[in-house]
Amino acid sequence: MLSSNKTKTVYICQACGHHSLRWVGKCPDCGTWNSMTEEKVTKHKRAYAKQKIAPTPLGEVNVQDEDRVKTGLKEFDRVVGGGIVKGSVILVGGDPGIGKSTLLLQISEKIASGMNHTVRTSGYDKVLYITGEESLKQIKLRAERLKITPDKIEILTETNLDLILDVLRQDIPFMVVIDSIQTTYTQNLESTPGSISQIRECAHSLINFAKETGSSVFLVGHVTKDGSIAGPKVLEHMVDTVLYFEGEKNHIYRILRTVKNRFGSTNEIGIFQMQEDGLGEVENPSLLFLSERAQNISGSVVVCSLEGTRPLLLELQALVSPSNYGMPQRVCSGIDYKRLALLLAILEKRAGISLGAFDVFVNAAGGVKIEEPAVDLGTTVAITSSFKDIPADNKSVLVGEVGLGGEVRAVNQIERRIREAEKLGFENCIIPQGNLKTLNQRFNIKITGVKSIKEAFDLILT
Repeated sequence: MLSSNKTKTVYICQACGHHSLRWVGKCPDCGTWNSMTEEKVTKHKRAYAKQKIAPTPLGEVNVQDEDRVKTGLKEFDRVVGGGIVKGSVILVGGDPGIGKSTLLLQISEKIASGMNHTVRTSGYDKVLYITGEESLKQIKLRAERLKITPDKIEILTETNLDLILDVLRQDIPFMVVIDSIQTTYTQNLESTPGSISQIRECAHSLINFAKETGSSVFLVGHVTKDGSIAGPKVLEHMVDTVLYFEGEKNHIYRILRTVKNRFGSTNEIGIFQMQEDGLGEVENPSLLFLSERAQNISGSVVVCSLEGTRPLLLELQALVSPSNYGMPQRVCSGIDYKRLALLLAILEKRAGISLGAFDVFVNAAGGVKIEEPAVDLGTTVAITSSFKDIPADNKSVLVGEVGLGGEVRAVNQIERRIREAEKLGFENCIIPQGNLKTLNQRFNIKITGVKSIKEAFDLILT
């Protein structure tokens, strides 16, 4: 029972959640300026009765309780590890207008339509979509555009968490969507909706509800200018799964990427295509990304990047032109800028290609972001091809990490990458010499091993 309450004023950084007893212009933790907001915090001192608890032997834990329900969207099921786990909490972040609400409405329709027998027999099969940003008419118009006419999706426009939990406990749904967590607030705190305290408290209450009832909760999170989910980082640690919905508004492709998953592997991606009637799944993304590739053009190569368990064949484009400014430009899209600067230094030191007076532009076609170093070899070949104005062999796929000495280093899961190149009809695959010795199966595609970037240039730039 309550023994006493204490209310005090603190200043909380809206970027990282740092607490301070006085206002400061610059957060001492994350260094953000003008991010400290005054909030009143009430601490409750409670007296708890002693309860007897006992630990559970690990051998008695039933792993069969982790039931998964497939949504019917194969790309989404791949990303979350094979389906939605009952009682899990999934945080979905993305830029405004990227399609988060559209994706979740389509998932709600799949679940509510009863496509999976497990949902029907789970004891509760209702889907509740709670929005604090749109009206009922706006949701209805979107559903009509997506051709969604289910009879089990229920819509609630509410931002008060206490009222939301009352509705949820009256008739527990199988799936709950909170759009968005930044607009939800609780009356127990005096701070405004979207503040650090409100986000953390609301998320904690919803997570407790999911674990107690087995209902799956989806939280939609806003994204800041630097691309991270708004609110404290602890929010990402609290939930079971964190998904980022990425893509350029001017591109039709959308990528759903998992960065945390307690029930599956991380760094998995699902690829969707924005259409008039919603998001469509891309079953063969490698073929789609290469469909508009120009032939016999210098600076264009095909690389193989591994995203989770999925190999992707992508086109890397490079353009090298004389600089008209005192400081040459280094512009890249889809690859890391610092990695590009490193590869340019290797080309100048180890291959004798001086780019100090040239602008260098590198682009991963299709708006895909590549994070692994296995595309280093393709990047150096594309830059050299554009610099010398010699088209690279358009029937070859390049795989390999480049070291500081100009050597081509081995990469992981090379057989899966070769199999993807073979499936799409490529004739040659240039891989590191170290991987050539470890191949355990035969392929119909020609496989060539190289030790250095110079060997790769001699092979493909002819």
